[in-house]
Amino acid sequence: MKKSLLIILLAFACVLLVACQPQVVEVEVTRVVTETETVVEEVVVEKEVEVVVEKEVEKIVEVESESSARGAGNRLTLIYWQAPSNLNPYQSGGTKELEASSLVIEPLARFDDVGRLVPVLADEIPTTANGGFSEDLTTITWKLKDGIMWSDGTPFTADDVVFTYEYCIDPATGCGSVNLFQAIDTITAVDDLTVEIIFKEARPYPYEAFITYTAPILQRAQFEECVGAAAAQCTEQNFNPVGTGPYSVAEFLSNDSVLYVPNENYRNPNQPYFSEVFMKGGGSAEDAARAVLETNEADYAWNTQVPPEVLAAMELAGNGKVLAARGTAVERLLINFTNDDASLGDDRSLYLDGTNPHPFLSDIAVRKAMSMAIDRTTLTTIGYGNLALPTCNILPGPPAYTSTANDSCLTQDIAGANALLDEAGIVDTDGDGIREKDGVPLVVLYQTSTNAVRQQYQALIKQWWAEIGIETELRNIDASVFFGGDPSSPDTYAKFYADIQMYTSGASGQNFQDMFSGWLPEEIPGPDNSWGTGNIMRYVNDDFVDTYNELAVTGDEDARIELTKRLNDIIVQDVGVIPITYRGSVSAAGNDILGVRINPWGSELWNIAEWTRSEN
Repeated sequence: MKKSLLIILLAFACVLLVACQPQVVEVEVTRVVTETETVVEEVVVEKEVEVVVEKEVEKIVEVESESSARGAGNRLTLIYWQAPSNLNPYQSGGTKELEASSLVIEPLARFDDVGRLVPVLADEIPTTANGGFSEDLTTITWKLKDGIMWSDGTPFTADDVVFTYEYCIDPATGCGSVNLFQAIDTITAVDDLTVEIIFKEARPYPYEAFITYTAPILQRAQFEECVGAAAAQCTEQNFNPVGTGPYSVAEFLSNDSVLYVPNENYRNPNQPYFSEVFMKGGGSAEDAARAVLETNEADYAWNTQVPPEVLAAMELAGNGKVLAARGTAVERLLINFTNDDASLGDDRSLYLDGTNPHPFLSDIAVRKAMSMAIDRTTLTTIGYGNLALPTCNILPGPPAYTSTANDSCLTQDIAGANALLDEAGIVDTDGDGIREKDGVPLVVLYQTSTNAVRQQYQALIKQWWAEIGIETELRNIDASVFFGGDPSSPDTYAKFYADIQMYTSGASGQNFQDMFSGWLPEEIPGPDNSWGTGNIMRYVNDDFVDTYNELAVTGDEDARIELTKRLNDIIVQDVGVIPITYRGSVSAAGNDILGVRINPWGSELWNIAEWTRSEN
């Protein structure tokens, strides 16, 4: 019966996916170019911000546009089905506000579509190599581009950068990104084009404050009276910020729509192309996708997270294409390294200084066998089609950080898993089909949130684990409860009252040191910290801790990349977690919209100044 379940699911998935796969555009980018060869630069925050060319060449398309002059194009319509409530991201921090404000206000630097840190208002990225970041890792000096103007015609200066810090660091302001500024001790406008930041302590990774759309620069002249308790009351400023970006706000209707027009003082005289940009909110992700792909009522739809077969059917109309980009989000199995037996009472799933190990998941042979038994390609295809990739890494991107040391997991190996367990002496002694370790049957409780794709994953993994002598009980919990923070609930992912659990997580931005802190011993959750810390697995590995501590005091970017890869490899090879699927963000664009390069590291509209429309 178990094999029948597997065959039925696979057969259904194959028919569905072969017939209805969306034509996903993941890497190929269309730009308007003439006699120019362009390549995709697969690199992240290089020490000297050098261009490193990898293997994928960008598609070159030559088109005749009606004019290259600013505002020569007609209206561009964007569907953001979650409409923004304001255009000051510091007063919200939601993705919809971040995206909507990114056309208007800008940071000193941001990550491009391949995860490389590039200057925006800054003249260059400060590094230890160019002298902008001190050798002792305590001081960073930003040089600003000369001649940048605010949309009201006044000069952008270092004083505006200093003001943004003062605005956000005031507790009464209620700044949603205050954590990005808390490491700063002092910030000084050395002159109109120079900002010096001194950190409270050595900061090996200094690219947080004023980086990406989460920390853009506000104009002091506009927001000076909006610091502290007055911030939330500054409706005019929050709805209509003066900016340096390619567009300015013409009309804003909270929780409904935004109308933008070109910023006549934008630094590139031939950009932006469109005479208007209209961002419309409301509806659903499916409605948004349909408006671009099927009915041709809009040019771009954000966050079209709908089933791949639905997107494929819409694409058949021929009006648009599905775009996918991957950052660091990985669907993974988390292993409980502590004993979750309910008979332990208050000690259930507690680390207890290492005195409460899991009876069989603490054995690496069991963990490796469970990983080897999984067919990641089948799971990913059934769950996400071409919108995701199977992965063996907990940090599968950006490319510069991607380890190739673990790729063997991409091939399912049931026979190898059985042999490994046999060699470890973990065998079925009573003929019931379930192996035992030290007399304890290998029976696991595997939980996740209620979600159709995740329940498909559970069913197949249960079948594969049965083939290697592991019995699995499945449980799914409402997402609001599972991901909730109620310390009294027994059903949260932090309590981890199970042997295995599954969900997606990833890094926020590109400070991967922070992401890997989730495997440190001091991050193990428990009642003393209200189950609020990040080491959900209760994982402890001395080699990992030593490598992490080395990363924490290393400033050289090349060295940090190698140490980060090493952290990934330690966890994966010790099977501290079982990565399965490298998920991505999904949107849709009209076939006539050129220059779109979907970005998983920041705003999807990060390069909207470069977008144009084909006449064909």
